[in-house]
Amino acid sequence: MLKKVILFCLLFGFFRIFSCGYHSKPLGKVYYGKASWYGKEFHGKKTASGEIFDMYKLTAAHRTLPLGSRVRVKNLENGKTVVVRINDRGPFKEGRIIDLSYQAAKKIGMLKKGMVEVRIDVIPGKER
Repeated sequence: MLKKVILFCLLFGFFRIFSCGYHSKPLGKVYYGKASWYGKEFHGKKTASGEIFDMYKLTAAHRTLPLGSRVRVKNLENGKTVVVRINDRGPFKEGRIIDLSYQAAKKIGMLKKGMVEVRIDVIPGKER
């Protein structure tokens, strides 16, 4: 009987370790809210980080995360994800938590809608 209990515990532990996919675990702090995107009107202008905004790069604006932070953004309507670097401040419209570049918005399929519900996972130790 003891052998069966030990075998069960080993198998259960093995299953738990290998059934958790990398992307299913939170990476760091997690936020939920609405994402919007920005593009042409800001393309070529200076961002809060001092770099020039390129709407074709995977970047985003967030009000409080440190500039240089990397986050994984998941569109909760279709499950698509993208990793972006925070290089600007915003959004400044009530009810939004992140502004994605045109390219990042395209990757998660939100261009037509303009605004979608997202989950944001902060990737620890990825500031630069």
